[in-house]
Amino acid sequence: MKLRTSLLGLAIASVAFGASAAECTNDTWNKVMERGKIVVGVKADYKPWGYRDTNGDLVGMEIDMAKDVAAKMGVELELVPVQSSNRMQFLEAGDIDLMIATMSDRKDRREIVGIIGPNYYTSGTNVLAPKAVGLKTWEDLRGKPVCGKQGAFYNQIVEERYGAEIIAFTGNAEAKQALRDRKCIAWVYDDSSIGSDLASGEWNEFEMPLSSEDDNPWGLAVPLAEKDCVFGQFMSGMQYNWHRSGALIALEKKWGIQPTAYLEKKAERYSDWLVD
Repeated sequence: MKLRTSLLGLAIASVAFGASAAECTNDTWNKVMERGKIVVGVKADYKPWGYRDTNGDLVGMEIDMAKDVAAKMGVELELVPVQSSNRMQFLEAGDIDLMIATMSDRKDRREIVGIIGPNYYTSGTNVLAPKAVGLKTWEDLRGKPVCGKQGAFYNQIVEERYGAEIIAFTGNAEAKQALRDRKCIAWVYDDSSIGSDLASGEWNEFEMPLSSEDDNPWGLAVPLAEKDCVFGQFMSGMQYNWHRSGALIALEKKWGIQPTAYLEKKAERYSDWLVD
């Protein structure tokens, strides 16, 4: 009886898999392979993940990832600059085939585009502070004035968890100017944005001294209809191999990004157990 039950379960699973596979048209994947080119949406204003160099060329960590995707697929690469406000719409409309653009993986976004794991990067809460202040731990913020942006969820967390006195400004520019004017000892925000500021060369007297908290993993995306099809499975494999090989850690180092515990843990988790 147990064997019959197991066989029945296997049969049901096979039918379900067959039905799922039958729904896969693989339109985008086939289009890319037929024309011999993949169009990838990337950031052009978020150094060092995606930005323009002095020659006007798009460069950065995510651009290197896009190049690797094209190389593995054996096709040419076309890069299209996208912004946070339009990156999902570009993918939905078919203006791009793939999106690698510093996008946090959220439930509502998974209903619009095909976000595939394992997530390739993450961002969290941290602070930008003058090196002279010498912050070492989050507890060093207790009772101290800390600049923030109005409406950012980081503010409440840092107030309640560490007793910081948040001074909220309407925009990031105002908050960061207040930091320069020494109206606060630090600016609390997303660590990827802080990392972008530090990479700009305009904040050489400042640092991001604390361990980031409350990670929010980033997801690359294919069209929603291809999430569980050839394209989605291929991109899942790309991310797995980037972690397993340590390629993402190498890209962090190449682009001067502060090392993240997230990538170290992923590399360890997916490492080959037979390799020392």
